[in-house]
Amino acid sequence: MGRQEGGLSPRFRARTALSDAIKHECGIAMIRLRKPLEHYQQRYGTPLHGLNKLYLLMEKQHNRGQDGAGVGSIKLDPAPGANYIDRSRSTDKQAIQKIFERIHRGYDDAVKADPAAKADAAVLKQHMPFMGEVLLGHLRYATFGKDGEENCHPRRRLNNWMTRNLVVAGNFNMTNVDELFDLLVSIGQVPRERSDTMTVLEKIGHFLDVENDRIAQLHRQLGYNERQIAQVIAEKMDVRQILVNSALDFDGGYALAGMMGHGDAFVLRDPAGIRPAYWYADDEVVVVASERPAIQTAFGLKTEDVHELTPGHALIIRRDGTYSEEKVREPLEKRACSFERIYFSRGSDRDVYRERIALGRSVCPAILEAVDHDLENTVFSFIPNTAEVACYGMLKEMDDELDRVKERRILELGPSPDPVQLRAILSLRPRLEKVAIKDAKLRTFITADDARDDLVAHVYDITYGTVRPGVDNLVVIDDSIVRGTTLKQSILKMLARLEPKRIVVVSSAPQIRYPDCYGIDMAKMGDLAAFRAAIALLKETKQENIIDDVYDRALAMVGRPLAEQENVVRDIYRPFTAERISDKIAEMLTPPGLGVEVKLVFQSIEGLHAACPHHTGDWYFTGDYPTPGGNRVVNRAFINYREGRNVRAY
Repeated sequence: MGRQEGGLSPRFRARTALSDAIKHECGIAMIRLRKPLEHYQQRYGTPLHGLNKLYLLMEKQHNRGQDGAGVGSIKLDPAPGANYIDRSRSTDKQAIQKIFERIHRGYDDAVKADPAAKADAAVLKQHMPFMGEVLLGHLRYATFGKDGEENCHPRRRLNNWMTRNLVVAGNFNMTNVDELFDLLVSIGQVPRERSDTMTVLEKIGHFLDVENDRIAQLHRQLGYNERQIAQVIAEKMDVRQILVNSALDFDGGYALAGMMGHGDAFVLRDPAGIRPAYWYADDEVVVVASERPAIQTAFGLKTEDVHELTPGHALIIRRDGTYSEEKVREPLEKRACSFERIYFSRGSDRDVYRERIALGRSVCPAILEAVDHDLENTVFSFIPNTAEVACYGMLKEMDDELDRVKERRILELGPSPDPVQLRAILSLRPRLEKVAIKDAKLRTFITADDARDDLVAHVYDITYGTVRPGVDNLVVIDDSIVRGTTLKQSILKMLARLEPKRIVVVSSAPQIRYPDCYGIDMAKMGDLAAFRAAIALLKETKQENIIDDVYDRALAMVGRPLAEQENVVRDIYRPFTAERISDKIAEMLTPPGLGVEVKLVFQSIEGLHAACPHHTGDWYFTGDYPTPGGNRVVNRAFINYREGRNVRAY
């Protein structure tokens, strides 16, 4: 999400896995009720139908944000002097529940103040906060910045003129914040934050003001009075043009949701489709969410009922309840984030599930090489739970491989096989074991590094007896390996206690070589295990001149226009095969004195694309960024690394 909304509190972690946690992405949920509130009370037995559905949408996307949450609402056609914009935000561990507890307290208070409100949706709308027709929810995973409720979405831009009010929430990172900030300054604004969230809010807000002024000026010339003009603006506002003007120079990945005070609403997706957005509409509701199965579950829909928002387009929902998908920016080659499929999105999506199965299958040839094709003496497992589906795919492929082995061995027995030998062959199957169990209640209160590291190493416990000491290979699959710190400090030591012949750590994702700048918190080159391995290999092979050359060319990129940026960091990896870098990573991450051979196996780029054909965004693996801002970020990240500055590149 927006950058200043950040600051991942130490309380929150995306996961504990073979690699360290990746902080990432946010989630959005929007509901536009297309009928009067009385309709939902009569049909569903409660006027809170919309709020209940919003709660469900947010809970079904809680994987997308555990740092905080926020809810905003707009009431249509309010009486003058009545509040019509409500917002509640929280950074509590149970943020969604806390917010909706507050909302429901408002219901209790309204009914207490006027018992008639319980049976009269119109009365309830007058007295209860959040009892609106336009509802917006946000789940927060922050990339960096302050850790406080004031930094949660939705963000508001308030005004006494209804049509100038703006509420925005999103799942986005902009790579050109400085340019956007300078543009606001050039038009006379004095922004109070240098952040992409505030610049996006103020830029859309500026063109919202321009549209208000355009319609007002035209109708003043036609003799309308100010009250009539306010009504005309609400009816004739060109939301698409506001977004066209606002998004003209956005560079980044984004799914932006917004509401205007008079009731128009929108969700805008970036031209490369980097960040996800899905929608559904019927005669009662228009719904938008970051993940398709959340909408399916909340509204009982089939996969085919839910639409993906077209890249570069906005779903615009007008004050009168009509809606349409409209082009805001020319779509680029679609580069939807592949990490959504590997890890971030919930596995309950039909296609995500199939793709994770395929990811597990496609990495198997390399696994077979790593265990010398000795499946009879190999145990398979997974850490963490997000890798479970990829593990199923791995087991399916290994089962197919064993079928081929069985067929060959049976044919070798000849026409009259010995029944004992035949039964032994037929009994062969991949061995899946739950070798690691997370002790979620373990806490580390000791601050001394050595003692703390020892405790951290026991966050997971092992299942003794699952591996035959000195005989079995142990293959453990994860969805990705980023920094490798946790792998080195705890996981490998834990697995070594089982005394396997060999530990093979498998990543269903390829090597992460480059920083992300579109929503995932990977901003520093030196944090990436693959990068550290490549640098170490360059030094070992006396090719430090490549490091110096890349640094000089990265410096030359500083100050050049955004469109001229090129990723010069790719040359760091050119001298080495992926296998050699994998071996070096394994060497660097193996703790001294472990006593067990460790191998690392990564997904291939070809395997990734075959498994996830519609999500080709792979810049963190290949360096092929979908926008020029990404090239600038990777060059900055390398400069920071080379100059020893432990700061973010964006």
